[in-house]
Parts: sequence; structure tokens; C-alpha cells
Amino acid sequence: MKRIFIALLFLSCITNSPASERVFTQFVYREGDKLMDENGELRFISFNIPCLHYNEDNMPFTETNPWRLTNEFEIADALEAVRQMGGQVVRTYTLSLRVEGEDPNIPRHILGPGQFNDEAFKSLDMVLAVANRKGLRVIFPFIDNWKWWGGIGAAAAFRGKNAKDFWTDPELFEDYKRIVNFVINRTNSVTGVTYRDDKAILAWETGNELVCPHEWTAKAAAYIKSLDGNHLVLDGYHTTNLRDESIQDENIDLVTTHHYSKNPTETIGQIKRNMVKARGKKPYFVGEFGFIPTDAVEKVLQTVIKEHVSGALIWSLRYRSRDGGFYWHSEPYGGDLFKSYHWPGFASTAAFDETGLLDLMRRKAFEIRGISAPPIAKPAPPVLLDIDDVAAISWQGSAGAQTYIVERAQHKDGPWLAAKCGLSDAALQYRPLFNDVGVDMGKRYYYRVIAHNSAGISKPSNIVGPVWVSHKTLVDEMRDMQSVHKHSNKLSLEIKQARNFKEDAHRLRGQSGEYIVYKVEGPIHSWKVFSFFPKEIIDFKFLVSTDGRDFHPVTFERQDYFVGKGEYDYHKPVLYLGAVPGNNAKYLKIDFATEAQISALEIKYGR
Repeated sequence: MKRIFIALLFLSCITNSPASERVFTQFVYREGDKLMDENGELRFISFNIPCLHYNEDNMPFTETNPWRLTNEFEIADALEAVRQMGGQVVRTYTLSLRVEGEDPNIPRHILGPGQFNDEAFKSLDMVLAVANRKGLRVIFPFIDNWKWWGGIGAAAAFRGKNAKDFWTDPELFEDYKRIVNFVINRTNSVTGVTYRDDKAILAWETGNELVCPHEWTAKAAAYIKSLDGNHLVLDGYHTTNLRDESIQDENIDLVTTHHYSKNPTETIGQIKRNMVKARGKKPYFVGEFGFIPTDAVEKVLQTVIKEHVSGALIWSLRYRSRDGGFYWHSEPYGGDLFKSYHWPGFASTAAFDETGLLDLMRRKAFEIRGISAPPIAKPAPPVLLDIDDVAAISWQGSAGAQTYIVERAQHKDGPWLAAKCGLSDAALQYRPLFNDVGVDMGKRYYYRVIAHNSAGISKPSNIVGPVWVSHKTLVDEMRDMQSVHKHSNKLSLEIKQARNFKEDAHRLRGQSGEYIVYKVEGPIHSWKVFSFFPKEIIDFKFLVSTDGRDFHPVTFERQDYFVGKGEYDYHKPVLYLGAVPGNNAKYLKIDFATEAQISALEIKYGR
């Protein structure tokens, strides 16, 4: 019922237009070295949103499968963020392919040669439906050169061949053609429009960062053109310097380069040389760049605007989760600093100046269009999720919202009082957003949430309740030591290498012999400890005390969620649970037996 209610509420709020309504009247076309649409020349500064149609970052602590198909709320949050920032174009990542031996519960687009998962493509259908409503164009690459989502290696493995065979083997090229044919001729399950007739698609990209000979690209581009005369074809060759064959090929409409040099001067020089090569012949844009400071990004964007490059797409934007909060992605190439961006920028990501960067992107996105940035609008009302425990309150946030006010009342019609102001839905990763410690046990409460940004506050969310308070909860997210009663001297708070810890950016690290003690006001009912082990798992020792002096060991339950190191060298997640029935213990002590990091702790207590 929870999911059905939220879906209906969101659909009633997101738009008053039918799903098939489209704001575009023309396909994007090229005129010399310019991209054109119904409004004239199309130039853009915007974002790659790799997980727009398919998510690799669903990482709650107990989740063993990070892959997830996106839904309408998530897609709309992402595209509304881009629209608010003045972007006119987004680029997704590729289709995913089944990999031999992987968890069959992972949803993939391509299950074998000519075998397609219709359920997975429905998310892509929704991307195009929402893009039409929001007035955003989409660049879509068919297949990946790399292994992250299967890529050409998985496509070749379907036939018992190697990735290097993909560029020369006739059978593998026929399989590629099957993919292209299926996508271009697919009828959208949301709008009823065939993809080849959908004006929200800016271009088909032969693939992502393909390290291929031009002979293969020429065949791929020609085949795409043979199926679809409406859309442009983009060469997905992986390069920082345009190759002449791409500019000369009549079936290639526009060209792109990717840049990840830490030296912006080098990147700027490459962009200028590429624009000289493409000028008067083909539209050229910067398809990917990033992992550089804000001032360096500004220099790159100034070059794009001044040199009349068609556009630039920074890497990368993530969006809100249907379960509350955001999806997170630390970038391995980002030097353990840069992560995916979240509009409108938050204090939790100040280390890489997220707020300043996104403000810059917005200013430049309107500047390249030759118009002034409009004022920021008030956020839409958030959607409060069901509440089973006042220690675990979450909501689906609003695009453009900076903070939230959680209000509570003892009656559904009020009066409403602020339980907490200034809450951020980007402060925590895959955890409940708010623990209401100001309640009285034995009472029932109703809740609602209000979004806030520089323009003002939203209307209140839906109301959830009544919620009965049977206990209180001490929640420690390991951002500081303020909740700790006592601890040993060599513990450390950790924020680095978040990807290894399922994106948890705040953890407490200890070694054998270290300990930590918590104290609560009333008797402990139960507790949970969320932890990670980089090597061998040797269980913590858990002890309780009534006076803080004499501690006694207590039994516990252990739940392991490790499914392998994967591509990101994941550490081993272990959840510990314990109960203390009929005991007046007010202290919980945790002894480390080996190197481990505690991600979060919850202690339920009270009479």
C-alpha cells in the first residue's frame, strides 16, 4: 500500500499534462557546424546522468544487489534538476548486458543475442516521456566499451568470443545491429511513440568511449541511418582529439571528445584544436569532462562559450531515491574527493565545492543560451513516506530544495510544531533522514514536511500518522563523538574511500583492543550496530551495564551481507543485533577484536 499511495500522490503532483504530451515540434538537425531545433541554434551546458534509466547505486546497508530500475519520481527529480539549472540536453549511459555467473536477480537490458528484457526498457520509456514533458533532449549511447555494465566484453562472451573480436567479427556486428534495431523501432510503453519518431532524442551515439577502428564506426553509423532518418548520429569513439575520418564520414552528424586531464590548460588547448578541425563541417561538443576544481571548470566552460562549441556535459549528476535521500557515487578517478553532484548542492559535499560548482553550471547554462538566469523558484511539496518509528522518518525530496522542516502534531488538524528545522536530505547516505528525539513515550503523533530554498518554502507535504511512541532511540551516524559516553584513545572518524563502504561517508574506525561506550536515559530494549570489515571478520564483544562500572557480556545475532568485492573492492558489511529483555542496563560497550569500522548504531530504550 505504501508504494501505491506514494505513486498515486506523486503522479497527481508532478504534472497536469497527459504522459504523452510533448513540447518539441522538430527533431534536432544540423546546419553546417551548428545544432538546430525549433528555436534556432541549440547550445547547451548540462550534465551526464549515467543512471537516468538504470541505477547501479542502490546501496542501503542490507541490500545485496545495487542494481535497480529507475522509476518516474527518480527520473523526474533528475530532469527537473537539470531544467532548473538551465540545461537543455542530458546524456545517459548505455544499455546493460547480462554477465555470465552474475546474480540472476540483477535486471539487465540485454540477456543474450537478440534477447531483450522489456521490463528494463520501460525505465528508458519513462525517461523519454518525462524528457518530453520537461523540454529536455537526450543523447543515448547504445553499448559500452568498458565492463561496468557488461559492455562489448559481455556481448562477445555471449558467442564465446573476446572483447577485441567485437570490432572485426561479422557475427558480433550482427548482434550489435539487433540491439540498434530493437531500440530504434521500440514503441514507448508510456507515450505510444516509436523511438525513431521521438523528438526528445537528440542523437543516437554508436557507443560510449569505444576504442574502435573507424571502419567499424562507419558501418555502425550507416546502419543507424538506414533505420532512422529523423535523428542525428554521434560518433562514440573514445578520444580527446577528433579524428579526420569522423568529420569526413557522411553518416556521422556530430562529434565529441572526453577530457579528464587534471590540467585545465591542456583540456582547453584540446577543445580549441578540435573546434578548429570541426568548424564549418560538423557540430562538436564536449561529451564528458570533470574531476577538476570549480575555477578550472569555469575556464573550460568559458572556452566552450567563446569558441562557439555546441555544448559541454560535465560528469555527473545523481538524483533522489524513491526511498528518501539521494543516490551516491564516489568516483574512483576523482582522487577520493569528487562524487556525483546533487542539485542544488549541499554542505555535506563542501569538500569539492558542490554548491559553487552547480551555481556556476546554472549561470553558464543560461549564458550559452544568450539569456539571463531566472530567479530560483520555491520548491514543490515533498512526499512524506510511511513512518513505523519516529527514529526513522524519511521523505521524497523536492528538486531545488536545500533544507526541510519536519513538523509534528498530536492531532491531524494541528496545531503543528516544528520538530526540526534545517534538515538536509543529503547529509546521510541510504539512512533514515530524521530521528525525532523530542517526543514523549506513550503518545501518538502526526507528521508533515516542508521544503525550503532561497526563494521560500513549499506547501506542506502529505500527513502521515498517527505514530505511536513506545520507545526512544539513540542514533549515532558516526559524524562526530557527541553521542559517545566514553571511548579509548585510538579510535578515528573516517570519511575517505566511501565507495568501499557502500558510500557511507561517516564511519568510526577501531583496532583490536579499542572500545566505545554509550549511555542512554532508560533501560536498553535492543540495539543494532552496522559495521564493515576490510579483512577477516572477528566479531565485536558486546557488554551492558547498569552503572557504567560493571559490564556483562550479552548475546547477539549477526547478519552478513557480503556478496564479493566486486568492481569497487567492497568491504564486508555485517549487522549485529541484540536485545536486553528484563534488564535495567543503561550502558552498552563495544569492544573491537580486529580492524573494523562502525557505520551507524541504534539503541532503543525507555519504559
